Amino acid sequence: MKPIIALNLKSYPESLGKGGLELVRIAREVSKETGVRVIVAPQAVDLAAAAKMHRDIFAQHVDSQRQGAYTGWLTCEAIKSAGCIGSLVNHSEHRLSEEAIAATIARLKEAGLESMLCTKDTQESVRLARYRPTFIAVEPPELIGSGISVSTAKPEVVSGTVEAVARVKGPPVLCGAGVSTGSDVKKAIELGAAGVLLASAYVKAKNPRKLLAEMAAAIE
Repeated sequence: MKPIIALNLKSYPESLGKGGLELVRIAREVSKETGVRVIVAPQAVDLAAAAKMHRDIFAQHVDSQRQGAYTGWLTCEAIKSAGCIGSLVNHSEHRLSEEAIAATIARLKEAGLESMLCTKDTQESVRLARYRPTFIAVEPPELIGSGISVSTAKPEVVSGTVEAVARVKGPPVLCGAGVSTGSDVKKAIELGAAGVLLASAYVKAKNPRKLLAEMAAAIE
């Protein structure tokens, strides 16, 4: 599998509405130009508009609740109807119980959607791999938003998780937390990662297109 880049736009003011859709447009163009798969997770209110622009749209979160007389839940069917092809699960800023993780991944599979399960370390990655998400993205929480890439600060977390998950025949492993440059991406791939997950470095970049192009070039 060719390495992928996953972009979590979070709830930043810069990624809401027109700003967020511009970031999606850039991702679509860079993906088309380079052949690198670029997944984008916009804010919930922008999912439908984003999906009309780019095929690789994920929700940032989805609930395992089924459709029905329930208020305030974001169902798998709802994000699929909006055009999403998957969702992040258990991001460090939106942690779930193991029971909820299992149920959410199962519901995503049932709906024909992909799942990117976020984990905090190697041990959690191995434990949760049993639920067979499409991807695992290991992100040490202390490095998220730090600008210090996990592939540089804690390379053993990346290589160790890749090897440990492979031993239990788990899914491809991406890495995240502090990924900010093309060099960070190149190092992650060298350590065995199947790609990277990043957020603030892209959303807040002065030139997000230049940054994303450099990251894609590091994969090529």
